[in-house]
Amino acid sequence: MKITNVEAIWVRCPIPEAGQHVSDFGRLATFDTALVRVETEAGIVGYGEAKAAVGSAGNYAPVVTTINEELRPMLVGQDARNITGLWELMYSGVRTHYALQDGRSFPELGRRGLRISAISGVDIALWDVAGQALGVPSHRLMGGRCRERVTAYASGGWADAAGIGDQLLNTIQAGGFGAVKMRVGSMDRTVENSIARVRAARAALGPGIKLMVDAHGTFDPRSARRFARGVEDCHLSWFEEPVSVDDVAGLAEVRAACDIPMAMGESLFTRFDFQPFIAARAADILQPDPAIAGGITEVMRIAALASAHHLTVAPHLWGSAVLFAAGLQLAAALPNVVTLEYSKGFNPLLRELIEEPFEISGGQVEIGERPGLGIKIREDFIQKYQV
Repeated sequence: MKITNVEAIWVRCPIPEAGQHVSDFGRLATFDTALVRVETEAGIVGYGEAKAAVGSAGNYAPVVTTINEELRPMLVGQDARNITGLWELMYSGVRTHYALQDGRSFPELGRRGLRISAISGVDIALWDVAGQALGVPSHRLMGGRCRERVTAYASGGWADAAGIGDQLLNTIQAGGFGAVKMRVGSMDRTVENSIARVRAARAALGPGIKLMVDAHGTFDPRSARRFARGVEDCHLSWFEEPVSVDDVAGLAEVRAACDIPMAMGESLFTRFDFQPFIAARAADILQPDPAIAGGITEVMRIAALASAHHLTVAPHLWGSAVLFAAGLQLAAALPNVVTLEYSKGFNPLLRELIEEPFEISGGQVEIGERPGLGIKIREDFIQKYQV
């Protein structure tokens, strides 16, 4: 099971004008990601995903170069089954022997940022390889599944107050979703506009559909508290990243000031980034992105940390089918991963990259038994959209 090659590929899908949306990230005209392919001498090929941005678009040249030029040389010739050891090798580099000898981390300078995203993509691919090698889904190697299906929520919601109700109703219709997330914050220009949009959304959805909001960290603490007061009777299931991820104390203040659960973490790297938020009692729901935070291996550690503090985990999955498949494997094995994000924006990477797209019925995704991540990549799709 020696690794014979590791390759990262930048894939970019143009978004037609009719499918574009505008948020605090501006108008997004492409959907980009880095797909990672790990090949072994046994002929098994595993796929992973590395994210250079939490949104749709991004320059993926740096993360692709990191994987192809930095990580590949240290991985080729290694046993692909040693997932934990290879994670430590990529994280600590030439000081890995100290980390294993002393039982603590000796990280490279890139212990945050694109180096961790690169590690994430390789790690996900290694879990895919391991499952395929044994002919079992990856979740069997994580301890087996604790559920047969998991609830997904539809993720979208950019329209103004006049149109948000119809937009969200259309968003949840295909798949029968019972929960939906919309965007608020600086894209609305004023707190009052954000409040009006949420109130319009609740009126259209009625009381039976769960509604979450995501501010992308664009409110300041005072504005976030004002927004929370303005939507107090809308019964939001969570308020995602109300303030900057750099403001741990600010998030704790917002959480203490209202009864809406606080969700955060899509742009954090490794368990070490999450620990201060847990210590400050700033969050109720952690949202690590497997393609950013350190792969399946590290999200398992983050989920264990969350469980010890009675927190739930809802992975951020705004990416390709590879990322969603990784989230599905985690939801199978980890009791506190209780819901998954399903992008409802224009995203061929989620719906066309694999031969058999995910089926969502009644807002539920069935957890299958196919080996590895349980997906089969369309190589013609990659060739068509490779940068």
